[in-house]
Amino acid sequence: MQKRFAVIGLGRFGSSVARTLTDMGQKVLAVDTDPEAVSELATYLQRVVRADTTDPEALKALRVSDYDTVVVALGDHVEASVITCLNLKDLGVKNIVAKAQDDAHGRILERLGVNRIVYPQRDMGARVAHNIAAGGLIDFIRLSEHYGMAELETPEALIGHTLGELEMRNRFGLNVMAIKRGARLIVSPGADEQLLAADVMVVIGEAGGIERLQGEQK
Repeated sequence: MQKRFAVIGLGRFGSSVARTLTDMGQKVLAVDTDPEAVSELATYLQRVVRADTTDPEALKALRVSDYDTVVVALGDHVEASVITCLNLKDLGVKNIVAKAQDDAHGRILERLGVNRIVYPQRDMGARVAHNIAAGGLIDFIRLSEHYGMAELETPEALIGHTLGELEMRNRFGLNVMAIKRGARLIVSPGADEQLLAADVMVVIGEAGGIERLQGEQK
């Protein structure tokens, strides 16, 4: 399902998030004060704007409160990051994901009510983008340009079917590595294993196949 994302700060991390969300077919607004960063991504992203997000009027003009998620990728500029997050909270933005420079910065963001705090040492931009965009997707790791590994809730359309019936490799280009069923972990499940409503699937294979599998959530 297509969602709307605003990414504030177009350094390495923010650019990676913005590009990945765009590749996934999401609507993306990208914002930075650096004209070079804006110019560099202008031909790739749907909408790139030069603006100072420490100014609440600039955020109002961009209508950020209309977006499903706002990503604040200003971790290297703590003051700007904190003020921007304050402004977003004041404007009623419901879901804020913010990059933190260190634990102290993270604690400040947590006190501000930021919904999710990420650290560049622990989270790659592309991985974060997949996690916040996808319904039912618990975790995603991109292994290469075309392949990845994902942990996701079993889509409703697959419940009650066996893996053999679903032909995961033929339909999605994926192999099911494991199924988490409560406290039980079923490793390398057989073709006769039936998927249940509360199951969590661990799959590996084509990144496009993972996205198609997510589409079965609808």
